[in-house]
Amino acid sequence: MTEQTVSLPDSTANPVVRFGRMVKFEHTLFALPFALAAAALAARGHGLPVARLFGIVVAMAGARTAAMGFNRIVDRHFDAKNPRTARREIPTGAISLRAAWALTLAAAAVFVLAAAALGPLCLALSPIALLLLFGYSYTKRFTALCHLFLGLAIASGPAGAWIAVRGDFGWAPGLLMLAVGCWIAGFDVLYALSDRDFDRATGLHSIPARLGIPGALAVSALLHVVTVVALFTACSSSESPAPVAPPVVAGLQLPVFEKSCAPQPGPLSVVAVRVVRAAIVVNVCFGGEGPFPFLVDTGGSTTLVDSSLAARLHLALVDGPRTVSSFICKRQISFTSVSRWW
Repeated sequence: MTEQTVSLPDSTANPVVRFGRMVKFEHTLFALPFALAAAALAARGHGLPVARLFGIVVAMAGARTAAMGFNRIVDRHFDAKNPRTARREIPTGAISLRAAWALTLAAAAVFVLAAAALGPLCLALSPIALLLLFGYSYTKRFTALCHLFLGLAIASGPAGAWIAVRGDFGWAPGLLMLAVGCWIAGFDVLYALSDRDFDRATGLHSIPARLGIPGALAVSALLHVVTVVALFTACSSSESPAPVAPPVVAGLQLPVFEKSCAPQPGPLSVVAVRVVRAAIVVNVCFGGEGPFPFLVDTGGSTTLVDSSLAARLHLALVDGPRTVSSFICKRQISFTSVSRWW
């Protein structure tokens, strides 16, 4: 693999790019499969018109954008003090507070209008969904269970998609909500490891700040176990037959690497976790060599290594180079493959 560098946010960038960075639009795309999976489950035997599917996508994008915008607004003072978040768009002035409010309110209006188009029940429930999405931003101020509240807020998306298709609720969407909520909460616990020291110093609450790294990792592992159990229970229920399980699993984007026919190094094992300069660092061994420090991004879809490390480990290239893009840069990288790992 080739080495990738990352540039810092640029306040002179295209406004669309700046707003996209502020609300983490890529996270909206990341969360969309949850709602689509729920819609697919609900549609079996009922059908799903294109117009209704489009309404679900618009509602999901509007709700997510509104939630992220509101979070950036109410957390702007904490973001300015935290080294990890100090270069976000509002603290740096790349986006004004007025512009952030305008985007947030517009996105909330889009969500409500889309909910109205999906039916009276969706419209009636839309204020509750917004209350959950906006309320999450305040939970770190008084409870370490803020991660679970975030999971509940995001899990309202699949529930809304189910209701939009069937107009009712049941065990299957409830279990899917549980799966999505625990999965989001489990990843958010890992994400919060990078802010443990900052949270403690400023009086904010989180599971890593309360229980430390070992306790946080144990809680995250437990939440992921609940995710798997709830997911497959939902997919095997009478309301959602088992054949639809693979799309849901794909929607959750479980981290499994595809095997390659090329010679591979030995099994991969994680040996330590620590926080360095507000970043989560995992020491990883490949086939007995290492450990090598890897930065963890729970929302990342590609793991990058230095080209010299790839050569040292004799990683055989299987594809590329291809362009890997983010909101702040594009790079050409080549791809390799390691043995299956979790």
